[in-house]
Amino acid sequence: MSGKNDNGPVLIELEGAPSQTPDTAPAVSDAAPAEGRAMQAAAAFAARPPSALGRWFWRLLGALAVFFLGLWAWDFVTGLIARSPWLGYGALALVGAFVAVCAGIALREWAAFARLRRLDTIHRMAARVLAEDDLDGARRVVARLRALYAGRDELKWGLARLAEREGEVLDADALLGLAEAEVLAPLDAAARREIEAAARQVAAVTAVVPLALADVVAALAGNLRMIRRIAEIYGGRAGTLGSWRLTRTVLTHLVATGAVAVGDDLIGSVAGGGVLSKISRRFGEGVINGALTARVGVAALEVCRPLPFARAPAPSVSSLVQRALSGLFGGGKER
Repeated sequence: MSGKNDNGPVLIELEGAPSQTPDTAPAVSDAAPAEGRAMQAAAAFAARPPSALGRWFWRLLGALAVFFLGLWAWDFVTGLIARSPWLGYGALALVGAFVAVCAGIALREWAAFARLRRLDTIHRMAARVLAEDDLDGARRVVARLRALYAGRDELKWGLARLAEREGEVLDADALLGLAEAEVLAPLDAAARREIEAAARQVAAVTAVVPLALADVVAALAGNLRMIRRIAEIYGGRAGTLGSWRLTRTVLTHLVATGAVAVGDDLIGSVAGGGVLSKISRRFGEGVINGALTARVGVAALEVCRPLPFARAPAPSVSSLVQRALSGLFGGGKER
C-alpha cells in the first residue's frame, strides 16, 4: 500500500493554459463608469411626449368614468329619496359637497396655470424689450413685476428702492438690470439654495440606496419637488397638474438639447477628473445624478424667472454642484 491519499483533490493541468491564482488574479473593479442612469431615466420618463391616440384614450376614459359615476350617483340618490327622504337628502348634500370640493380643486388648478402664464408673459415681454431696446416697454415690464410681487413682504424694501430709482434710468437694459438687482436678487439666492439642497439629496439617496428603481423614484420625486419650489419662489405656485406640466416643459427642453448627457466637465469641479476611478460606482452615480439635478434646477430657474438674465450673471451649474456636493463625497473645495 502506498502512502498516497487516493481521496484527495485531483489537479488537472491543461497544456498552454495560463497559470492563474487568487493572488495573481486581477482585482474586481467597482469603479465602472457611472452614467447617472437614475436621472436620465427619470428625465426620459417625464419628458416622454404622449401620443395623440393615448391622449384621446385617457380623455374618453375620464369622460366615461365621470358620466357613469354621475349616473350612478343620480340613481342612488333618487332611489334613496323615494325610500327614505331624510337619508336621500342627506346623500344629496354629501354629493353636492363632493362636487363643490372638486370644483374648488379645478379652480385652484386653473389659477395655478394662470400664474405660470403670467410669469411666461412677463418673461417674453422682457426678452422682446431687451432685443428692441424699448424703454417704454421696459417700464411696462417693471410695472407688471411690481404688481406680481406687491404682496410679498420680503420684497417690499426692494420694490420701494426700485420705485425710487426707476425714474433716473433712461435705458431699457439698465432698467431691467435694476429690477433684477433690487427685486429678483433675493429670489435668485433662494432658488439656488433649493437647487443645492435637491442635488445633495438626490446624490445621497443614489449613493446609499442599493435598490434598482429606488434611485429613479427618488430622483424623479426630488426633481418634481425642486421644480415646484422654484416656481413658488418666483410667484408661480403651481398645483398638481401645473407642476407636472412645468416639469415636462423643463425636462423636455433638457432631453431635446442633450443636456442630460453627462460630460467630464460637469463633475470635474466637484471631485477632479479621476473621481470615478477612485470611488465606488454608487458614489459615482450619486455625484452625476446630483449634477444632473442641478442642471434641471438651473433650467427650471430660467423657465420660472419672470426676467431673463440681463445684468445679473446666470447661475453656473458647476458652481452649484460644487457647493452642493463638495462635502458629501469628500471632493472639491468649499466656497
